[in-house]
Order: sequence, then C-alpha cells, then structure tokens
Amino acid sequence: MTDSALAARKAAVHLLDQVLGEGRLMAECLSTGALDHLGPQDRARAQRLAAETLRGLERADRILARHLQKAPPLTVRNALRLGTIELSQGEAAHGVVNAMVEIVGRHRKHGRLKGLVNAVLRKVDADLPEAWEKLRVPRLPKWLRVPLVAAWGSEAVAGMERAHFAGAPLDLTVKPGGMTPDGQWLPTGTLRLHEPGQVSVLPGYEAGDWWVQDVAAAVAARVLDARPGESVLDLCAAPGGKTLQMAASGAKVTALDISEARLTRLRENLSRTQLEAEVVAADALTHEGRYDAVLLDAPCSATGTIRRHPDLPHAKDGSEFGALIELQAQMLAHAWGLVKPGGRLVYCTCSLLPDEGEVQVEEALSLFADMTVDKAALALPGIESGWITEEGGLRLRPDYWPEIRGMDGFYIACLRKAG
Repeated sequence: MTDSALAARKAAVHLLDQVLGEGRLMAECLSTGALDHLGPQDRARAQRLAAETLRGLERADRILARHLQKAPPLTVRNALRLGTIELSQGEAAHGVVNAMVEIVGRHRKHGRLKGLVNAVLRKVDADLPEAWEKLRVPRLPKWLRVPLVAAWGSEAVAGMERAHFAGAPLDLTVKPGGMTPDGQWLPTGTLRLHEPGQVSVLPGYEAGDWWVQDVAAAVAARVLDARPGESVLDLCAAPGGKTLQMAASGAKVTALDISEARLTRLRENLSRTQLEAEVVAADALTHEGRYDAVLLDAPCSATGTIRRHPDLPHAKDGSEFGALIELQAQMLAHAWGLVKPGGRLVYCTCSLLPDEGEVQVEEALSLFADMTVDKAALALPGIESGWITEEGGLRLRPDYWPEIRGMDGFYIACLRKAG
C-alpha cells in the first residue's frame, strides 16, 4: 500500500464524515480545500471512493450490521463502510483491511478501535460477494422517496434508484466539427463516454472542442434554440454549459450568476473553448434589460442530479424546499419581464419534484396573460412524446434510457411572450 493510496482513502473517510456527520455537500467541502493537500490523481480517487460509498451506503450498513453489536463512532463506521465497498468491488482484502486499520489506528480519539476494524472487515470479506448481491438496490431516504413516489409511482422511483446506484457516465456537448473521443452518440446529439478515464487528456479537450454536460442539461439550450445575432440572457449561468451551447450558435450571450467564484470556472470554460459571452456577477432578481430569449436554470433541490451527486440525499433533508420554490417563482416572474415582446423564455430546473417544475409553469401561466407554452420547441431529435407533460413542458427522469445508463432528472418548458 503506497502512501498516496492511504492518503486518498483517509481523505475519502474525511469527506464521508463531513457529509454524514455535518450535512455538508461534497462540492462545499472541495470548495474549502478539503483535498488540496492531494495530487490530482489522489483527489480524483478520494472523491470516487466517497461517492461510491455513498451510493452503496445502505448495502454496506446491512452487511456491517451482521458483525457489529453496536454502532461505532462515525469516523470508524465510515472507515468500515469504505472498506466494505472496496471489498465488494473485488479489491484485495489485505490492502483494504490494512488501510482502514491504519486510518483508524492513527485517529487521536478512536485509535483503540483498530482491532475492531480488522476483525469486522475480515468477516465482511468472508461474506462477499454472495451476500452483497442478495441485497436490494439502495433506496432514497424517506424525505425524498415519499414525494417522488406520490409524483411518479413506486415503479418509476425504483428505476430512478437503480440509475442512482449505477452512477453516471460522462456526457459531452461537442462544437460543430470538433475532435472527439470514441463514444456513443445519443439521439439528442450528446456524446456519451462509459469509461472516460482522465478527462483532461481526452482528444479535443485542449482544443476546446467539447465540454462536459449531462444529456438532460444539454436539452434545455437546444429547446431555446438561440440563433446568430440574437440577444440571449443565461440566468444562473455557472458553470456555463448552456452559455457555451448558446455562444456556439452565434448568439450574443450574457451569462449572469450571483457567485463570482462559480463564474471563474465559466470564464475558464469560455477561454478553453474559444467562445465569447459577456459575463456578469449579479443577482438575477435585480438584473435589468430586454432580450430576445432568456434561459433560467433556477436554483432548486438538485434532486435530478443524484446519479452524479450521491451525497445530496444524505446531506439534505428537504427542509429548504419551501424557500427554493418561492425563490423560483420570484425569479421566473422577474425573468419574464426581461423578455422582449415576441421573445421566449426557457424555464428549467434539475429537480425531480413537480413543485419545482410543472407546478411553477402552471402558476406562471395563470399569472401572465401574455404567456403561452411553445410545445413545438420540444420537437427535437430523441425527445419522446411520453415525456411531454400536461401543461406542455418536458419531464426528463433518471429511469429513462435504462439500457444506456439513463440521464439526469430535469424539467424544461419554453414560454412565448405575445408580440
């Protein structure tokens, strides 16, 4: 076992402590420098190990419960969970057990429990892989599963949970004529890589020929269909995938986000892809102007992104839903005032909850007499008729396309202003 492998595992345990003990999202931990002491490969490994542990947490806990009389302290439990996940993936027991014993043994409070870790993980190894495969697919926590079952039914939610457990492939949006790695072209025009490896060394990365963007997120800008010379506003734009799509079409794009830190990444993406947009750090609710088209990817619960962010259901509890829904309504109303007569607004959220999607558009239609839904904008390659909702929006879900590992959950609606 190398020092770097041990450091990556220790960092993964630390991330699990933060998510499961402090209720912090991994992105928040990373933004505060939690892994800055590691090299790029070890950072990537620590994130991967933490994410895989969170995906399989329910199974790991069920396996460990057979060999624990009572729950140990959180850090020790997380080391056991990580070890169980690695053993379930076929990692050599000697290396995994020694690493977890070392991590716990060095802990200033719980070092005395290293013997427990050694004994439990050796018993776990004897159970696997047969016991692992007999366990159900991990379920979402009740605070999220209950409203999703009410909205979509238990069979659909079970499909979403299978997609979450499987994790997400890497999706790319490609500039016209750009160089690309080998992958699978999806019906909507996204390139999917199932085993991508290190992103920055893939063909076309340095040349800026593509950027990483889930297939569902890429549909929103395709629905807006920005055209050369049009003035387009991308509200809540960072990290910028949709900005890049619209800029590549030849539109005059203004990319606005309240977070200067997040806009740094957007500017880096613009530079790498050699695309142009006006970048503005400001509050979307105070921005003024008139645009041919506005794209509002409103702040939301992000429940549609759990395939890629398995920390989310463990770090949150749904208590923020009410405030988010109110903010979305305010932002949609303000964004509507920024659309020129005859123009269009695409409203979208990466949420699986109808209150953040379908319901918001239904209520907006009742408030604004000059607003109509443009269903024709959804007539795109790869979009199935069953995905169109009653009020005329587009509902995308992780259980769609299960044979090719699904997509993020997204809601998208194109709203037209009377001329």
